[in-house]
Parts: sequence; C-alpha cells; structure tokens
Amino acid sequence: MLLIKAKSRSRYVCQNCGYVSPQYFGRCPNCGAWNQMVEEVVSAADNKKVGGSLNGISSQPVALDAVDLSDNKRIPTRISELDRVLGGGVVPGSLVLIGGDPGIGKSTLLMQVSGSLAATSGQQVLYVTGEESASQVRLRAERLGVHGKNVIVYPETDMDLIRRAIKEVKPGFLVIDSVQTMNEPALASASGSVSQIREVTNELMRIAKNEGVTTFVVGHVTKDGAIAGPKVLEHMVDTVLYFEGDMHHTYRILRAVKNRYGSTNEIGIFSMEEDGLHVVDNPSESFLEERLPHATGSAIVVSMEGTRPILVEIQALMSPTLFGNAKRTTTGIDHNRAALIMAVLEKRANLLLQNQDAYLKATGGVKLDEPAIDLAMAVAVASSYQDAEVDPGDCFVGEIGLTGEIRRVNRIESRIEEAAKLGFKRIFVPKNNLAHYQPTAKIEVIGVTTITQCLQQALKRSKTVQTKGGREA
Repeated sequence: MLLIKAKSRSRYVCQNCGYVSPQYFGRCPNCGAWNQMVEEVVSAADNKKVGGSLNGISSQPVALDAVDLSDNKRIPTRISELDRVLGGGVVPGSLVLIGGDPGIGKSTLLMQVSGSLAATSGQQVLYVTGEESASQVRLRAERLGVHGKNVIVYPETDMDLIRRAIKEVKPGFLVIDSVQTMNEPALASASGSVSQIREVTNELMRIAKNEGVTTFVVGHVTKDGAIAGPKVLEHMVDTVLYFEGDMHHTYRILRAVKNRYGSTNEIGIFSMEEDGLHVVDNPSESFLEERLPHATGSAIVVSMEGTRPILVEIQALMSPTLFGNAKRTTTGIDHNRAALIMAVLEKRANLLLQNQDAYLKATGGVKLDEPAIDLAMAVAVASSYQDAEVDPGDCFVGEIGLTGEIRRVNRIESRIEEAAKLGFKRIFVPKNNLAHYQPTAKIEVIGVTTITQCLQQALKRSKTVQTKGGREA
C-alpha cells in the first residue's frame, strides 16, 4: 500500500500586523512596514482545528438566569492597587496580560502577586519562566521576601511540557514570563513570531477556561509602546494591563486598557524600592511633596484617574526664543493640547506668547490627558510668562474653550473633597459646576467663567509685564 505524505508549503507572515501572503514582499501590503515578512513552513498538521467548548464540557443552550456563578467569586490578591485595577480581585479562570517596557517591574509585580496568592488562597502557583533559571527566580523571590512551598518555579519554554506540568501540579494560578519566549512544537516557526504567539495564547486561554486556572501572562512591548505580536493577542485575553513609569523615577503606574470584568479607567500607583513594589496609599501627597512654595510657573490640578482624584503639579517655563519659530515641548501632557491653550491665552488673555519657547511638564512621571487640566495648564503658563506667583494653597480644575470660557467637568465633588483633604485653601472650578453643588468640604470654592477672570484672581503680580498691544499687565 502506497502512503502519500502531505506536502508542506511556505507562507510569509508580517511580524508587525500578522498579514499572511503566499509570496515575499519587502513592504507589507497591509500595514506598510518594511522587512517584516518572515517565512513560515506550514504542514498539514498545522491546519487541524481543535473544537469543543471553552469550559471543557459539551456546550448546551442554557437560560441566562440558570448559569451558575458560585465558582466565579473574585479572589483578592491582597495588593490593594492591583485589586483596584482588576475591579476587586482576579476572576477564577481569567487570562490577564501585563505589558510594559523592559526593566519596569513586570516580573517583580508577578512574583509578589504569586507569593500573596499562594499565602492567602492556599492554592499552588506555577511560575513558568522562559527568560531566567530557577536560581535566578529564587534570588528575586528572596529579595522580595516571597517564600513558601506553594510557589513552584518551572523554567521551560516547550508548551507540551508545560501542559504536562499543569496536569501534574494542578495549580490554581499560572504565571507565564513571557509569552514571546514560549514555543509550540507543532509549529515550524521561531519563538516570538506572530503564529507562535497566537497559538501559545490560544492554548493558554483553553487551559484557563478548561482547567479554571487563573493565568497571568507577561508580554513584551515594541519601541512604539504596544504589546509585541498580533493585535489578536489583546482580543483573546480577558484583561490587558500596562505597567508604565519613568526609569529615572520610583513611581510606577498600572493601567487597565481592557477589562472584561471591571472598569478600564482605574489606575494603580506603586513605588519601586529595593525590596520590591510598595503600594502608594496617598499618591497626591507623594506627587506634591517636593513642590517649592514660592515658585512661579507652577499650578496644581485635581485630575481624575478612573474614580480616583489625584493632585498633580503642572509646571511651565517660558523663555524668549532665539530663533524664528517658538518651540513647544511637553512631558506628560499632550503637545496639541498645550499649543491650543497657548493660542487661547494669546487671543483671549492678551498674552504675547508667539515669541516665547514653552516647556510644560506634569511632575512625577504622570501622563494627563483629560480636559480638566486646561485651567491649571493656562495658569502655569501665565504665571511663568508674567513671573507672577500662584498661591501655594490654590488648585485649579476646568476645561477651556476656544473663546476663553471655562467649561464644566465631571466629578467636581470628588475633586473638591480631595483638595480639601490635602489642606488646600482655594479651588478654582467652572461656575456652571456650582449650580447644584452643596458645600461640604472646608475649602473656598471659586467659580470662574472666563480664563481672564481666573488669571486676575489667581496670580500675584510681582512685576509689570508688557502684553500685546503695549499695555501693562
């Protein structure tokens, strides 16, 4: 009897977007990236599809009210900032992807989570590492104070062996560090390729749903800050968390960009110390502790990150330009928003800024992108330009329109209470926000309608400044 073996064929896959082509292109026809097409050999076995339900049993139609939720109660990690971002704890059988720059602290966070879950839940945690040896992981665990027999380290990249270890250990939690190093032996492509990441993530999803194993996956990021691999990777998982921060600062911010079981507006703030990540209980006080009391070009904004109000210092430095075109440089603030605010100040507040280089910064490594920061940004720019001091007890909240009006913002009560709690004396808010506001906090609330009105009340003029048109300010 003559056996005919199925032939293998080649295909070319873009490592940037996952586009598949039967022929090679120097430039991807889908995303336009150059030199990203990599050849992959596809055998007949690769085309076999695995069917079945995600929950491991035969699927049957069932009424929504009859679905059992007894085994899906959230498990707290005992790390308050992480629980806040996840929505109250981890959901059993969920798949959580954590991305971030190299060295930002992803492995440190997951080792601390592993130790906490192993100690509080009593279940075993299987820590699979494809980048470090077992002794290296043990050294980190010793530094972080993580001990116990319930944390099992397994340095391996072969998914077949990892599946076998999961069946033997039967862990309650699984950590994969990182998904780009894992390898599915059935595929001929190299580890970290689009097809490998897609298949490995699909297998991890089945393990999480079939076995009820809560899985944490570390994902590398590209130079643009996106998680490396196909975009379908983020669609397959239940939660996507980004670990952000400046390598030169101790603060780290954990931000949810996708969460099937909670809000995507929450953030968690940590401080990186020698013995690991520490929860920052009062981030507002931490961000303001180094503020100079009588400096110009500084204003405090009460920004909302999810349901949490955070006070952040916005700094501005105005300097006469030495060239024809003025420079606009921002850190932690959208460049286009800064340019818009300066245009409004020049047109509506009569400040001559077209020949001034502007440098704006949100201190503490925080990124601010909500409209309510407009007023504080404008006050900081005007303070630096006029060399006029802002009272250290003042803070500002409000969106600025193109006609110079101060527009209302959301959650004004929470912002006012946070400012009062930290000892601020006055807060400038949009006047329209005070229509139904009932004063409860011990702070003077000043409603303003225009940017000119706010600047007149907020700035302490230290010297005379010439404005556009030759008039004195």
